[in-house]
Amino acid sequence: MLDTVVSSARERGEEAIVVTFWPHPRTVLQQDARDFRLLTSLQEKERLLREAGIDRVEVIPFTREFAALTAREYLELLREKFGASLVVMGYDNRIGADKLTAREISSTPVMAVDPCHSERSEESPISSTKIRKALEAGDVERANGMLGYQYGLYGVVVAGNKMGRTIGFPTANMQLYEPLKLVPLNGVYSVEVEVLGETYKGMCNIGTRPTVGGTTRTIETHILDFDEDIYGLPLKLRFVRRIRDERKFASLEALRLQLEKDRDAVSLPLL
Repeated sequence: MLDTVVSSARERGEEAIVVTFWPHPRTVLQQDARDFRLLTSLQEKERLLREAGIDRVEVIPFTREFAALTAREYLELLREKFGASLVVMGYDNRIGADKLTAREISSTPVMAVDPCHSERSEESPISSTKIRKALEAGDVERANGMLGYQYGLYGVVVAGNKMGRTIGFPTANMQLYEPLKLVPLNGVYSVEVEVLGETYKGMCNIGTRPTVGGTTRTIETHILDFDEDIYGLPLKLRFVRRIRDERKFASLEALRLQLEKDRDAVSLPLL
């Protein structure tokens, strides 16, 4: 759909603008808000949109009052506030409190785009629901194929219990910048790690650390060939593939031996 927005704007000699909402409508309208998680933070979304060729990203504060606008009122707002001459919608999108589709709108010209596909994915059509389900199942490779890029987590490195260092596998514990960001299923993952302006291979454990009696879910990453103090610094993870389930080991030595196998798996080149 973004390709259509950009190409249509170029043909008309106009700006390609994406209008998005924040906070996410489902959190405001309390549609499964307790369990709902985001695929992208607002900052990630803006970056991805600009990388796709969008000229302007406009963010509208989403409130219950805004949600009460009809489709016609919403389109008038787009025309008056942003000068919209053509609105591009997904094939199954409904807008306004009256939930109109593109075919039912007769004021501002509206274009409906066919279902989204990706050359990297066999999914047809692609949807955010399918991507969420893949991540919740730990299938990051399938999610990446639908997204067209590697799913990522962004945060700051915080202090942990430093147990990993005692067995030769120091880890960077991450606190997410966006607390509603969807975290993949518990387990061990091969990841790419961006820190201090460089990219490294890493193995990330998402879970409660049952071997040491942990109960709180954490995101901790052992960065290969890296030994720097990065507490308080930003960290970015990009998921490559899932290696195994998280499980409880009989001893720290058994855990260490498994981590050596995990490190070997992470070090292997992708086929």
